[in-house]
Amino acid sequence: MIPAAPAPLHPAPSHAASPRWQQLWRDAVRDPRELLAMLGLDADGLGMSDEAAAQFPLRVPHGFVARMRHGDPHDPLLRQVLPLDAEMRPMPGFTLDAVGDGAAKAGHGVIRKYRGRALLIATGSCAIHCRYCFRRHFPYAEETAAAAGWREAVAAIAADASIDEVILSGGDPWSLATPKLAELTDALASIPHLKRLRVHTRLPVVLPERVDDALVGWLAALPWPVTIVLHANHAHEFDGHVDAALARLRGTGAMLLNQAVLLRGVNDSVDALAALSERGHAAGVLPYYLHQLDRVQGAAHFEVPDDTALRLHRELAARVSGYLVPRLVREVAGDTGKRPL
Repeated sequence: MIPAAPAPLHPAPSHAASPRWQQLWRDAVRDPRELLAMLGLDADGLGMSDEAAAQFPLRVPHGFVARMRHGDPHDPLLRQVLPLDAEMRPMPGFTLDAVGDGAAKAGHGVIRKYRGRALLIATGSCAIHCRYCFRRHFPYAEETAAAAGWREAVAAIAADASIDEVILSGGDPWSLATPKLAELTDALASIPHLKRLRVHTRLPVVLPERVDDALVGWLAALPWPVTIVLHANHAHEFDGHVDAALARLRGTGAMLLNQAVLLRGVNDSVDALAALSERGHAAGVLPYYLHQLDRVQGAAHFEVPDDTALRLHRELAARVSGYLVPRLVREVAGDTGKRPL
């Protein structure tokens, strides 16, 4: 098992105070027992694993913890982040690279799977460590596009005129300081065949303070249409702070979509899925994808069988408006697009 790389920050210049979001990042909860104590829970009987925490460390911002239900060991937000013994049980079919990232590398931190799109692994850092993360074993130390001032990644995109969309991913690309992001987009702006920019980020949900004046100003000035694909799995992940951050993002003209992962014990009921779609829409976010679990080593306890997933999807479609029904998909290594179920 390859442990996740450390999560270094890219601090603001030394002459300026660090933005508030960076301080909140640094203050994140990293000790599972501290997290449980904050929720009035005892580690005994929960199946918590120190070994799992050592291999893939806990990280969760205090604001996200505040949305968890006190005294509830089955809270759906807690379940997403608490390291458990189940992660350490080898399971057939669960691998280190569940989606074929390694075979799709097309440059330093550049992944090419689908025609017309280049995905940049901008950084390995995340504000929260989700236990089902399909890149929890990714070798970030060797493969991030931000290395060497983005030069190799930008050159790979410039050399291929078939690429018309760049996708910033990670890790979480918005864990980078805004000047670092601007360094990339300034370089990309000179490439005539680029038509769109997409950002995959969980930060507006788990650390909404990241959506500050600098980030909003950078977004508003970009020369392309921007789509921001958020990641929330449960309605309880939204609160007033998240709503305000998303409103600021919408104000830049960006389109907001959500992709969720179907997770056992988190959102594997039609009530939970309907609430997620409706709460997200109330915050200005349209459902995009509902992913079947990527079969990454350590995440088997989250898996929902396909027949259950299909039933839930049918029930969801019968309950909510069509535009609130995400596409149920699976990513299969080597496919040229997400595979519908």
